Amino acid sequence: MAAARAGQLRDALRGAFVVLDGPDGSGKSTQFRRLCDTLRGAGLEVVETREPGGTAVGERIRDVLLDPVHVDMTVRCEMLLYMASRAQLVERVIRPALARGATVVADRFVSSTLAYQGTAGGLAQPEIMAVAATAVGGTWPDLTVIFDVDEITASRRLSPLLDRMEQKGLDFHRRVREGYLAQVRARPEAHLVVDASQEVDAVTEALFGGLVSRLGAVTAAQAARR
Repeated sequence: MAAARAGQLRDALRGAFVVLDGPDGSGKSTQFRRLCDTLRGAGLEVVETREPGGTAVGERIRDVLLDPVHVDMTVRCEMLLYMASRAQLVERVIRPALARGATVVADRFVSSTLAYQGTAGGLAQPEIMAVAATAVGGTWPDLTVIFDVDEITASRRLSPLLDRMEQKGLDFHRRVREGYLAQVRARPEAHLVVDASQEVDAVTEALFGGLVSRLGAVTAAQAARR
């Protein structure tokens, strides 16, 4: 069964651009690792990215964004820094990888900015999307997976050494969750929601099954797009 599932994932995600996203404490990082390892084991070239970061420039921006010392950083400044990191990542890593037929699995993308700096932070979605259009230059994911979990459960999973974004409190993270779910409601065809409150293996099975179901024809779609 495991080999069959890996083969299905390989066929579904060959050449695809998939984003894994969700609130801090959703277990996204564990599932990211499992997915990438499974795809590589099935013979795909997998390019992993994370945000902020993923490039030399992006990692420097990440240090600034997540450092708890920057308590006075404005939400607009946050948004622009995330987009700057993303622009470098798309141009230097994501777009070249897709052009050569690799599968790109991204840890966060524009969906995070819409949830954190948009719904939770108060910036208007059209304003964020206008900057995003410049930052990504038309390179959008084939599917965004949202790992959904309530803020209480998520908070119990976080390391006690919180970064600047994780320190914002339960009410902020409740709004973050609402922001993700609002994106799903607005564009259900572009998102896969996975119940991340389940046991880890159950989450993995839901993720893998959902990807196969939603992206079974992605190879043909990618070929047509390019």
